[in-house]
Amino acid sequence: MVTGCCCSSTVSYSNYRVYRVLPKNLSQLNALRNLKNQTYEFWIEPSHPNVYADVMIAPSQVPCFERFLTMFNLENNVMIDNLQDLINQEQNYTIARSSEWNWNSYQTLDQINTWLNSLESKYVGTVTRIIGGQSYEKRNIYGVRVSFKPGNRAVFLEGGIHAREWISPATVTYILNELLTSTNPKIRSVAESRDWYIFPIFNPDGYEYTFKKDRMWRKTRKPNLACFGADLNRNWNYHWMEGGSSYNPCSDTFAGRSAFSEIEAKSLSQFITSISSQLDAYISFHSYSQLLLIPFGHQGLEKPPNNDELHRIGRVAVAKLFERYGTNYTVGNIPDVIYVASGGSMDWVAGLHKVKMAYTFELRDEGRYGFVLPPDQIVPTGQETLDALIVMIEELNALQ
Repeated sequence: MVTGCCCSSTVSYSNYRVYRVLPKNLSQLNALRNLKNQTYEFWIEPSHPNVYADVMIAPSQVPCFERFLTMFNLENNVMIDNLQDLINQEQNYTIARSSEWNWNSYQTLDQINTWLNSLESKYVGTVTRIIGGQSYEKRNIYGVRVSFKPGNRAVFLEGGIHAREWISPATVTYILNELLTSTNPKIRSVAESRDWYIFPIFNPDGYEYTFKKDRMWRKTRKPNLACFGADLNRNWNYHWMEGGSSYNPCSDTFAGRSAFSEIEAKSLSQFITSISSQLDAYISFHSYSQLLLIPFGHQGLEKPPNNDELHRIGRVAVAKLFERYGTNYTVGNIPDVIYVASGGSMDWVAGLHKVKMAYTFELRDEGRYGFVLPPDQIVPTGQETLDALIVMIEELNALQ
């Protein structure tokens, strides 16, 4: 698996393909799941019959993989024929606009941190820069607190926990900017009704690595015996390692040696705990698949006590999101609509701190570009996601 190693030069994905595979019965599903024990990297893991899985295949693996598809009569199609072509297009666009701060290209870690720092002096008394944690490579994990008036209850927005999901930090910074600058009355009303804790990048080491070395890197960067990093969204201490996680350090879903073994998760959890009594909502942003996910992700039947209410609000929110560009989202509890995934940040906040509104957005798209979403989709993604967020907080405010 290319993303599991330390590379001396930029990783190339020339002629790598991404296949979409549809298992229609348990036999096909189990065959697909068994591939996870080999050197295949799933972008969307096999979960249920009649639910597709996406898997990235190296050129050398294509003949063997296609024989496997034929052997098990698995319906499939190639979503991405040459991954490197998409990466090159994205990088050329970003490099050409690297001197500008805008939402027409993806910003580097330094650009995002510099922008966050500038907000404190630009919005004196409203924006406070925060260091919420630290990374293995000694980077600070920066965020901001936005407060328009005293006494407001708080909303927490989390981005960039998986390094390669660039649309996540881009969307979070877009929303932050709109909360500060928009003159739209609905946005202004919601913005000023809450304090906001906003962290665009929970995984700074990994995000930096995607710009410098490996665009498809997902994990943190702490060295293990043979490979680097852990899945930061499998390392939180709520039903840790109870499904959808791996003990294998070379797996992209490696959950760490223990809960909170990763300094990023541990330090951020301490900060979140320090403000937990203020929090009414925690919203995490990932990609891709166009889903709005509700806790909990671990094995078993646990649901939030207000599960029905979260489903109702979620349906209202994605209906509003659809109105702008016709982007379809599915709402549901994590194992029901995607796959079992334990040890996530949202589950920890909802389960341990009993935060009443907890959601995860899996942002655009549905697989045409996957993690390499073109920069010209940043603003539309930000706009429609903000539409949904405003409805969510309006619903939250109406409950109080």
